[in-house]
Amino acid sequence: MKSRNTPLLDILDKFTASNVPEYGPGEIPCSVPRFDPTADATPENWPGNGLAQHTMLYVGEGCNRMFLVHDGKVIWSYDTGEGWEYDDIWMLKNGNILFSRQSWAGMVSPKKELLWRIDCEPGEEMHTIQPLDDRRCALLVSSDKQPYVIFVDEYTGEILYRHDCPFNNIGHPHGQFRRMRVTPEGHFLVSYFTRDKVVEYDADWNIVKVFPGEQPWAAIRLLNGNTLISEERAKRVREVNPDGETVWQYSISEMPEELRLDDSQSCVRLKNGNTILCSRGHGGHPQCAEITRDGEIVWVLRDFRWLKECTAVQILDDPGDPEVIGDCER
Repeated sequence: MKSRNTPLLDILDKFTASNVPEYGPGEIPCSVPRFDPTADATPENWPGNGLAQHTMLYVGEGCNRMFLVHDGKVIWSYDTGEGWEYDDIWMLKNGNILFSRQSWAGMVSPKKELLWRIDCEPGEEMHTIQPLDDRRCALLVSSDKQPYVIFVDEYTGEILYRHDCPFNNIGHPHGQFRRMRVTPEGHFLVSYFTRDKVVEYDADWNIVKVFPGEQPWAAIRLLNGNTLISEERAKRVREVNPDGETVWQYSISEMPEELRLDDSQSCVRLKNGNTILCSRGHGGHPQCAEITRDGEIVWVLRDFRWLKECTAVQILDDPGDPEVIGDCER
């Protein structure tokens, strides 16, 4: 019986079917092993169930391989060669996967067919992608000339919309932005990474609200109308109300030393109210942690047998439709 709450769990068999090749026709193998039995696994006495805690898509900066994790192991992966870096990923209800990896973005099928790709021009980077509905996705392109937002037709790769994204004193693109999210109201929620702010624009690119932050990596509009902001330099995640007041926060410094993440990149708010923090896991530090509203750590992941650093996860066993803006709080 198919689930209306977790539709992505119903299509996992597409990724394990007999017609899925080891490598797809456009796949560029990475230099890292698929599995390293000598590497660290999550200690059994740590909170949660290690790699078996969630079914998820998983990507990171230090390894250009996307991982599909289910029942405590990687059941599917896709490589895009060397270079930097995966930052955003989404599975759609048909099984296709949208992703951005700094120098280009694309969509791949469960059978590892690269359906389309959009490459950056020299002096450009892409760190974010988001499905808008069952046909379109949005990308923010950092640029040493003029940053801009595009909407792309997921079936053809055609650009349907383009608009400049405001940025004064344009310099190197890498420090300009990380996440952008389009909100249910059609607003643009943009994380200005090295400018220490999140700016919300309306559909006509008028400023609605500015939220301060210390190197904001991701900003998410929650179902309750608040905004969840992860800050890399501050190493914390904060929930702020529409007036900009902090109503909840959690700092990595609060974690016991052995469980402590190295930094704070993207974040996910689950339907049960818990928050997942993602970290690059430098130096063998944990890659993910799940925190309750009361600050209890219920899951910490450190598994370098299968995975590498973590920038972003899509939790597939959490209720939500990825093709309805805001229904998945990530």
